[in-house]
Amino acid sequence: MANRTVKDANSIHGTNPQYLVEKIIRTRIYESKYWKEECFGLTAELVVDKAMELKFIGGVFGGNIKPTPFLCLTLKMLQIQPEKDIIVEFIKNEDFKYVRLLGAMYMRLTGTAADCYKYLEPLYNDYRKVKSQNRNGEFELMHVDEFIDELLHAERVCDIILPRLQKRQVLEEAEMLEPR
Repeated sequence: MANRTVKDANSIHGTNPQYLVEKIIRTRIYESKYWKEECFGLTAELVVDKAMELKFIGGVFGGNIKPTPFLCLTLKMLQIQPEKDIIVEFIKNEDFKYVRLLGAMYMRLTGTAADCYKYLEPLYNDYRKVKSQNRNGEFELMHVDEFIDELLHAERVCDIILPRLQKRQVLEEAEMLEPR
């Protein structure tokens, strides 16, 4: 049960949602202490509590490629597939910046291009500082709006290759988004 996607899960981008995380990183997450102790048996409601405990964002770090709690919770959310309303509430949460970033990461991985722009672009106005752990295990400061910009424009964020995102201009021309 611990490493399986829920039975009634929808496929995302034509695949099992957990497969959005590369196999080697997924395996490292399954073997990590945080995954075994903190993520076992989590439901959508309990993920919120764990997300409120986050102190930094990041992918994998160290010589033996350890995953951060942020990455573990991202995979757990892919596994249990919370409702879209819950993710939108994560993103709108102004009290806990790491909950907001976890919701943004999940939305970027699973949402449509229109949803990504619709829900993530307003976060460009959030200038709070967040801690980010790099591959060497060192902490760096960045801002929420920088992380959102990475989500919308980079190919890889927190060591996860993001699905391709349609250009905003194309969505505007198709009248799926309002012009900025």
